[in-house]
Amino acid sequence: MRDTRESRLLLVLLIAIAFALITVDIRGGEESPVDGARQAAATVFGPVENGVAAAVDPVGNAIGAVRDSGTRHNRIAELEQQNTALKTKLGSDDQNRNRVRELDRMLKKSAAGQYGIKAAEVVAIGAAQGFSWTVTIDAGSHDGIKRDMTVINGDGLVGRVTTVGPDTATVLLANDPDFTVGTRMEKTDELGFATGQGSRPLSVQFLNGKAKVQKGDRLVTFGSSKDKPFVPGVPVGEVVRVDPSGGGLTRTVYVRPYVGFTKLDIVGIVVQAPREDPRDMVLPKAPAKSAKPKPTPTVTVTISPNGDIVDTGGNVVGNIHESPDPNGSPAPSSSSNATPNTGTTVNEQR
Repeated sequence: MRDTRESRLLLVLLIAIAFALITVDIRGGEESPVDGARQAAATVFGPVENGVAAAVDPVGNAIGAVRDSGTRHNRIAELEQQNTALKTKLGSDDQNRNRVRELDRMLKKSAAGQYGIKAAEVVAIGAAQGFSWTVTIDAGSHDGIKRDMTVINGDGLVGRVTTVGPDTATVLLANDPDFTVGTRMEKTDELGFATGQGSRPLSVQFLNGKAKVQKGDRLVTFGSSKDKPFVPGVPVGEVVRVDPSGGGLTRTVYVRPYVGFTKLDIVGIVVQAPREDPRDMVLPKAPAKSAKPKPTPTVTVTISPNGDIVDTGGNVVGNIHESPDPNGSPAPSSSSNATPNTGTTVNEQR
């Protein structure tokens, strides 16, 4: 058909008729005057459409499969990566059991001291700044962590928070040379200040130069104003050496910390301080002291020529010729140098 003026007018007319039919069909709803024509067309062209669809669908499915294969492959690879990461995070069964034990001990510590804690995991050791003893934990400001919060674990004092990011925070460990915490000694309440010394025991200076301190004494944190950076009652360590005071105003002792700073994993940040000072309630149970063995008394007796048995005080306590047994058991012979009872020495005089 050539592009003439008549053909253009015919095309416009057909389009106008199509729009008119569509309008009538929409307004008519279920009673549309063209509904019969639609059903007739469906009867005629329906089988053709089904045949075409049956022929086209496998091709379409194949195209879709090819198109989506890359997406599915990426999804499988993503799931494999997530599975590997999950296995790495969970670790071995032994590691899981150790973590459960650590978490359980830490929760018991926090319950004993009435500390509100936020659990976190140590994700890095050390920091960019110098050679300070620090660790990075996977909790930050989004978790309510703030600077100068006390950090503990199931053993005792770990350190304090120094730097806080949105999702991580840096903890200065208690054995760092720049770390200082006020301490109180168990029972006697002697106050002092503990300073970190790296891998060596903490150095504690007592305010009282004449304080009675001995090996095995235990210390807890004294606490800070408004509980920052330290809450009271957290176990610090045990005295391992005492230096003579030398007449000074202070006295220095060396304390082995309860916490192993080279094997930290699960820690707790104290986000809520206790209402009352727990004093010594958070300290581990003191080991029972072994009873001193009672010495066995030794009694020395002397047998005289006539058979009398004489003790060290010169008193006659018996005669070897007399039976000590009321049932008439034979008495020991005078020629024997016997020891009738344990711890008794018998000397025979001739």
